[in-house]
Amino acid sequence: MNTKTLATSLITTLLALGVTQAHADDAKAEKCYGIVKANKNDCQTRSNACAGHATADRQADAWVYVPKGTCDKLAGGSLASK
Repeated sequence: MNTKTLATSLITTLLALGVTQAHADDAKAEKCYGIVKANKNDCQTRSNACAGHATADRQADAWVYVPKGTCDKLAGGSLASK
């Protein structure tokens, strides 16, 4: 399995689990930048002010909530905006 397939599978799984903005206050979640699919980000980016408006896959400033400790394991994942 190549890295792209693995990353896509992990992202799809995380999205399917419903890790969303509702978990913003949850101590078990963290923002993960650079892994979202287009139009699937949880909140604003430098270029827009709304969730779901990322213009490209893996946009560096778009983020989603993921379980704490997961972001560093995802290809392209970062805890800070690039």
